[in-house]
Amino acid sequence: MTGLISRPDSTSQRQRHQLQVSGLVQGVGFRPFVYTLANTLGLVGWIKNTRQGVVIEVEGQASQLHQFQQRLQRDKPLHAVVQRVELTKLEPIGYTNFEIHHSDPSNAAGETLTQPAALILPDLATCPDCLAELFDRRDRRHHYPLINCTHCGPRYSIVRSLPYDRGNTTMQTFQMCPDCQRDYDDPGDRRFHAQPTACHHCGPYLEFWDQQGQVLAAHEAALQQGVAAIRNGQILAVKGLGGFHLMADATNNAAVIRLRQRKHRPDKPFAVMYPNLGSLRDQCQVSDAEAELLTSAIAPIVLVAIKNTQIPFAIAPATNPDNPHLGVMLPYTPLHHLLLRQLGHPIIATSGNLSGTPLCCDNNDALEKLGTIADGFLVHNRPIEQAVDDSIVRFVKLPTGQQQPMILRRARGYAPLPIPLPKQAKDDPQPIILAVGGHLKNTIALYSNDRLLVSQHVGDLDTMAGCDRFQQTIQHLCHLYHLHPTHIAHDLHPDYYSTQFAKQAVDSGQWTVGSEPAEGSSPDSKCKIQNSKLPNPSTPQLHPVQLHPVQHHYAHL
Repeated sequence: MTGLISRPDSTSQRQRHQLQVSGLVQGVGFRPFVYTLANTLGLVGWIKNTRQGVVIEVEGQASQLHQFQQRLQRDKPLHAVVQRVELTKLEPIGYTNFEIHHSDPSNAAGETLTQPAALILPDLATCPDCLAELFDRRDRRHHYPLINCTHCGPRYSIVRSLPYDRGNTTMQTFQMCPDCQRDYDDPGDRRFHAQPTACHHCGPYLEFWDQQGQVLAAHEAALQQGVAAIRNGQILAVKGLGGFHLMADATNNAAVIRLRQRKHRPDKPFAVMYPNLGSLRDQCQVSDAEAELLTSAIAPIVLVAIKNTQIPFAIAPATNPDNPHLGVMLPYTPLHHLLLRQLGHPIIATSGNLSGTPLCCDNNDALEKLGTIADGFLVHNRPIEQAVDDSIVRFVKLPTGQQQPMILRRARGYAPLPIPLPKQAKDDPQPIILAVGGHLKNTIALYSNDRLLVSQHVGDLDTMAGCDRFQQTIQHLCHLYHLHPTHIAHDLHPDYYSTQFAKQAVDSGQWTVGSEPAEGSSPDSKCKIQNSKLPNPSTPQLHPVQLHPVQHHYAHL
């Protein structure tokens, strides 16, 4: 982290500072934090989101301003990352209070589009405060299956463009009720400027569908239908944060075998979701490091060793045949918590897709593709802009005896956080490089300004659906961070779709980046709204690009 901290002057004269803060400062409660900090210190001014991060102007005495800058980095919100603070001293203009201004979607004067904009946070598992409200009968969000706040819930999967404001997410069509608006406007509330905030009265809601898409139940009744389906040995398609799971009773061997047959997945182990850490530890060897990651905001699938298959609710043999390890996770969305709390036993939670195709994230697409697998569908009408699968992690033992996590699939909870790289010399040109990845288990990456932005796991490119998801992921990341690649690295293999995509971009002599995403439609009474997607470019920006063939294994890396 780099930053510029001013030192208090000997004079007591009033000063005004403008701070441009970059990093992970949107969608993490940073503006409410700054608002509270400024008022605590008696400072006046304003803060607003921009495409590059946040801009703050504060006015007060030198000692107050110095303390503000120190606490800005020391006391920042849990998930915030302050990468750089640029300070400019200005003449005081007599602010009278501190305000949160509307976001500025434009670029500041003199800025180029060769740097990533403000970073967007990955989707986060339900926080303890929201979990407590979820099961508190006195709380107005009791059993609300999409409860969230500034500390948890959807981020990357719902954002369409930056700055990160409600109007730039798939929540734009849900108008807040007076109670939610009051929470949103209250600096003392943890939902102060929480963009996805909602409740039973104004937000997205559940429906239970049959295999033909007929609505059989809604709201709480839909949840109870879903619980009953799993208890009865049925297979349920459940819409979560970044896409669908196929769920079944992990203690019912017949149900698990039926899922294998329908999904054409004869041997590969299924991931299992346990109700809580205690029930997981009854059956599996879980170290403190593994438990910490499982219960964190990342909440990935973690591969652990099985120790006990004889206790009550032991998993079915068909779950992971002839495998001493099991991929396990804990509930990470409010809906998961509601389901598992009532079921009280582990369930299969495997990706909702056909073999070799991308994860389903749209209700109607899931109905079409998973209708021959699932007996029922538990859906909600919050659109998913970016499909994000579960991350998979395995801990390895170092020579020192310590355990270190090794990410096998980098997706929900991690993507699209950047990987910092060594800084280039200032005189070196700053290329913008797109790496299009391998043909199987594809992931794409964007390099700019000493940072590597890595996408979520995309999947295989053997199908038209996989190729479409690949292109949409590239277009979305380029649009989100306002990057126009000048170089494309691709696999040497001439027949891979990713290679053909890269060559087509160069053969045409230009790289095309799409315009703003289309606005989503309002949710209708049937809850069957189609997720909006980035449109074909209407006003393309053209840039020459250079091609860089890369050996196959490096292309995967």
